[in-house]
Amino acid sequence: MTRRGDRDGAAGPHGDPMAQERVPRRRTVVVIGGGMAGLVGARTLLQRGFHVTLLERSGRFGGTVDGRVLGGLQLDSGAESFSTRSATVPSLAEELGLGDRIVAPDATGAWVQLPGKDLAASAQPLPSSGVLGIPADPSDPSVTAVIGRAGALRAALDRVLPVGPLATRTRVSLGELVRTRMGDEVLTRLVAPVAGGVFSADPDDLDVDSVAPGLRATMGRLGSLGAAAGALRQAAPAGAAVGGLAGGIAQLRDALVAELVAAGADLRTGEQVTAITRSGAAWTVTTEHSILARRIPADGVLVATEGRAAVDLLGPAIPAVAGERPDPVPGVALVTLIVDVPELDARPRGTGVLVARGVEGVAAKALTHATAKWAWLRDQAGPGSHVLRLSYGRVGDTPADVGLATPDDALYRHALADASSLLGVPMQEADVLDWDVVRWAGALPHASVGHRERLARIRALVADQSESLAVTGGWLAGTGLVAVIDDARARAGVLADALDEAAPDAPM
Repeated sequence: MTRRGDRDGAAGPHGDPMAQERVPRRRTVVVIGGGMAGLVGARTLLQRGFHVTLLERSGRFGGTVDGRVLGGLQLDSGAESFSTRSATVPSLAEELGLGDRIVAPDATGAWVQLPGKDLAASAQPLPSSGVLGIPADPSDPSVTAVIGRAGALRAALDRVLPVGPLATRTRVSLGELVRTRMGDEVLTRLVAPVAGGVFSADPDDLDVDSVAPGLRATMGRLGSLGAAAGALRQAAPAGAAVGGLAGGIAQLRDALVAELVAAGADLRTGEQVTAITRSGAAWTVTTEHSILARRIPADGVLVATEGRAAVDLLGPAIPAVAGERPDPVPGVALVTLIVDVPELDARPRGTGVLVARGVEGVAAKALTHATAKWAWLRDQAGPGSHVLRLSYGRVGDTPADVGLATPDDALYRHALADASSLLGVPMQEADVLDWDVVRWAGALPHASVGHRERLARIRALVADQSESLAVTGGWLAGTGLVAVIDDARARAGVLADALDEAAPDAPM
């Protein structure tokens, strides 16, 4: 057994100064990408005893998990909630000492804004049953209020129509599945607004198995789409489908970074990885930081960047990967308004509004009434003050559409007008206490039809290249913190197993 003094460079047994040279070095894994996938992957590898170097090209860690202070309030800049249908995020929060900050949103729920001359009359509470807007029971009054009686009668045919090949065929879109089983009204008035708010995409472009895993298999077993949606909903833990952290989700990022630093990980920002090369069993990661280039030796590499950057890095080592480069995904612009409007204390649209396509005069795809949704933020803001967050940008938008390319001032004016229309409460610039715009370029998930097959090919190519190379990230894992964290842990664990098997006696 190697003594601590030997690892620290002291003389070995019997004072032999050369004993240190006979001690194998600690194994190193380089993690490329400092978003949530990279942070969680690095944590998993550290827990397995590896030395970890984490490289992030931007000036901060966390990816789309970030926070800032606006108008004296601590707010999230990106993700602000997580799915509670899995224990993944609550368990991580507990491990990081944040378990007592887990909170549920207000129970009033969100609304959907449908097209119509009278926006107030065209807004309806969003039914809470089902999955991704797919109703478990189309005859439920809350569903009929949105899709109409004719739409409910069409949707009811789902119970008697044969399932056919939709349950087993490859490459089925969410839109095709819902349209075939329940009709256009369910698709356009329920599912499309939800898909637009969550994925910024049209349901016809979304692979149903990517956005709703298990839905088709359950439909095949139970015989109807509605029954499948209800079963998936019932299988989820009781309570709200999402949760948050009092003080903001960005605390997860901060706690992960603090833990990694305390555990001895080498975390570096502003460092662009330009190449990864392999020689025998060893890897070399070449980076640029300012004008300096460095070469970092590693026993293993975990690539946790976004999809196109990952393929570009892997391409030279695995040429076949270059042909699997994912298509560009749209970005999102988030406008946050802090307003002094006491009329909003009544929460006229619950926790927010999802906007269907075709709503005239409204450019936002969604509005979150954050102080209605989160009690901790409502208490912080005080009576009469409200935080509104409006989201812009969808798949299929043109350069002329309001979105990522719109200048801040113009986007702010759109947001103020949209908030007034969607909430049914007139607001003027004099009511605004503070505002900002946060842009996430290319941050939306890859979930298009055929993307799952592409991912399987990429995973296979990486595995064939080397067991000491792994790839993770939201573009592979799917939407949301649960998917990203689970995949990062799994891929880092497989990588650690492979390295342990290759050198089982190496010091940890």
